[in-house]
Amino acid sequence: MSDQNSEHRSEQDASNQGILNPPDIPVRKSHSGFELPAIGFGTYKINGFDGIGAIESALRVGYRLIDSAYNYENEGIVGRAIRESDIPREDVTVTSKLPGRHQDYDAARVTIEESVARMGLDYIDLYLIHWPNPSRGKYTDAWRALIDAKKQGIVKHIGVSNFLPGHIDMLIHSTGVAPEVNQIELHPYFQQSAQRAYDNTHGIITEAWSPLGRANQMLKDTTLTAIAKKHGISVVQTILRWHVQIGDVSIPKSMNPERQRANIDLTSFTLDGDDMKQIAALDNPEGRSFAQNPQWYEEF
Repeated sequence: MSDQNSEHRSEQDASNQGILNPPDIPVRKSHSGFELPAIGFGTYKINGFDGIGAIESALRVGYRLIDSAYNYENEGIVGRAIRESDIPREDVTVTSKLPGRHQDYDAARVTIEESVARMGLDYIDLYLIHWPNPSRGKYTDAWRALIDAKKQGIVKHIGVSNFLPGHIDMLIHSTGVAPEVNQIELHPYFQQSAQRAYDNTHGIITEAWSPLGRANQMLKDTTLTAIAKKHGISVVQTILRWHVQIGDVSIPKSMNPERQRANIDLTSFTLDGDDMKQIAALDNPEGRSFAQNPQWYEEF
């Protein structure tokens, strides 16, 4: 064994000590009965052996939802961290996502199989179409591929990411199957009230990517800093608690174990009505962080 692998094994053995029980956080339920914890762990730009350590740490402090994607190029380390963790496999919900370039039915089926193989798992709990890419007109074909992969048993639950109501209506009209999850950009500067209402009406769990928005900007927001000071918590905890109270699932990420722990420690305090009203006033219909509007944005 190389020195590098020996070093990683030593770090891993240490990381498996002192596993904590998951905190008592709310659970979101879809129309099918599928459940997700209100706080998960995002892995965008978490890669390599350092990434394995970060995911193992997240599992150790109580995260049980791990979010990945084919295009994050980290399905391998996500699967390895889950396999090498002392957490029972059935207690961890792992997510991946289908890239836009593989939305043809046959390509989608192969890509899903590749995702499962890369993770080294028997199945992936939740598989999403990453973006609708509407100009290509292939997302209904991709959806049929996800439905059939679920029937095959290599994925347990299926959903979408960045889908607007019209896109979801098309899926339901074409197949009779509604997504169980819709993962969208959602944070205090871009609150997506209409989309959340649509998802709720259809029994679709709304999951928030980029839950802290442009964090460097949002962490300096005077309204949020005042609310945080009032409760004796961090601005990050203020924002994540807001997500808990509006009813979505947020997936913050951090490589730092202490920040991971703080990000999931959200049940010992509550934002009051005035706090929620002030945060609601921060909403901006044009508040997307990266100008990625699903009406025209293409992801490959």
